Amino acid sequence: MNKKVISVLVVAAMSASMLAGCAQSAGSGTQEAETGLNNTDKVDSAIQNAAAIEDPSGFVYTGEAPITKEGGTIKIFAQTSNYPNVDISKAPIVLKVFEEAGVEPSWQLLAYDTYETEASKILESGNTDADIIKLPDNDPNQVYLKSGLFVPLDEYFDYMPNYRKWLSDHNIEKAELTAEDGHIYYVPGINVADDYQPCLMYNQVWLDKAGMTAPDDLTDFVELLRYFKEHDMNGNGDAGDEIPMSVMAEFLPYMFGPAFGLDLVSGFQADDKGNVTYAYADSENYIKYLAFLNDLYEEGLLEKEYAPLDRDTVIDRISKDLTGVAFDYSWAMSMMYSNVLPYYDGTRATAFVGVPPLSGEHEGFYVGRNSLSGMFGVNSGSSQIELAVKFLDYAMSERCQEYYQWGIEGESYVENPDGTREYTEKGKDNDWLQQFGINPAFVLPAAQSVEATDILVADWHAEINRELRKYIRHPWPEIYATSKESDTVNLYLPDIQNEIDTSSAAFIKGEKNVDEEFDAYIDKLDSLNMGEVVDIRQKQYDRYLKALGQ
Repeated sequence: MNKKVISVLVVAAMSASMLAGCAQSAGSGTQEAETGLNNTDKVDSAIQNAAAIEDPSGFVYTGEAPITKEGGTIKIFAQTSNYPNVDISKAPIVLKVFEEAGVEPSWQLLAYDTYETEASKILESGNTDADIIKLPDNDPNQVYLKSGLFVPLDEYFDYMPNYRKWLSDHNIEKAELTAEDGHIYYVPGINVADDYQPCLMYNQVWLDKAGMTAPDDLTDFVELLRYFKEHDMNGNGDAGDEIPMSVMAEFLPYMFGPAFGLDLVSGFQADDKGNVTYAYADSENYIKYLAFLNDLYEEGLLEKEYAPLDRDTVIDRISKDLTGVAFDYSWAMSMMYSNVLPYYDGTRATAFVGVPPLSGEHEGFYVGRNSLSGMFGVNSGSSQIELAVKFLDYAMSERCQEYYQWGIEGESYVENPDGTREYTEKGKDNDWLQQFGINPAFVLPAAQSVEATDILVADWHAEINRELRKYIRHPWPEIYATSKESDTVNLYLPDIQNEIDTSSAAFIKGEKNVDEEFDAYIDKLDSLNMGEVVDIRQKQYDRYLKALGQ
């Protein structure tokens, strides 16, 4: 069930796949980088100087289909769908893009679940003749760039009018995409960063039965959990089968960190003066966060076996009306949680509803996502680089984004006389829509759409998303590291993160005493060169602010 559950999450989340994560700030070991991302000027110049070029037949690609009159085949190295019954290579939306472009696809698709691992091995070996390659990650440390595997796309901007325009309209993303050497190598998929983000959710029926409203601070939240634990909230005559809170371990930092003034999603954060700190080493606030979770654990409000909890189990509990609190990506609200409740009738009053973040000594917030997701590059070993570049440019055009977000008019959606759109009855069927190829982010650079998601989810769900948008805080920026920085971070950070993961679980479960052993934990991080990593993040953040003119 897990793959299918995740796929619903994909469609409901702006009809796009969700890749969360943090990366490093950009920069260069060169003098240019030390003066602040001035290497983006190279890209600006390439954008301004680019002009359409004829192919050998005399045809000029202008950004619209077709990309060539000669035809041809484009080899794509990418990822299968995370939906087990979807062959993304045969999806009508995907085939429509190739049909209009005037070329045929040749696929090398690796399994969704193992793509990051298996694709990394292949790319590191250089053993692929694909023209266009989907990266296993966003290449934050420029590992693949340094290998020479990908062509610098800005040297081919004559063939990329759509991408040139997009970069001109997105200065932050352009800075993030500019590598240490001043070139741009990848075309990204795009996340909508402030909508349908992870949030706290309550069973509204349980809230009403308890005569309570959604708590806005930690103290009232704990009282609510106690009430859910001690009362027969599902009305089955057993006051002992209720599980007050069902939250996956990965979401505990999202849920509680902000109430203690911490961004534990990325770990790195900067204050209003630009000073960078590591949230997991905050001796004032992180220790309070751990103590709070330990109290929940000892009281049974955070279940004893919280670590293995997965989304399938949460959904199963909700379907049996056994739990009252969850935390997940917002699109789970109506698409995975509310719709399995035994009494859900499509209304907010019977649903699992999203609410504002919890506050403590600090005002709560939700951490959004970086915009860039799902990088695609052109293989420097391709025998048809110009054709591949043209296709990648067309594949990220506004016309193709319409296909990715809505599908094909008359099939998956219709346009009303007032210009609004809505999905057809077939389009409202998630299985059918996935098979049709909605948001083919696994094989093409797709952008997310709030409008398309608003139509897909329940009306009350879209309304809640708009209500929660104001609580979203931007995450740590995603910009490339210099060679020296990436080498240092890659050397030290894995051991630091392993220590954090091990120690946090021990503190929460009481296997380590947070009052007595927290100092030793900080000493251990220091011995693992945490200070050097924070210094690097400070330099990166300084460059990032300078690049943005701040």
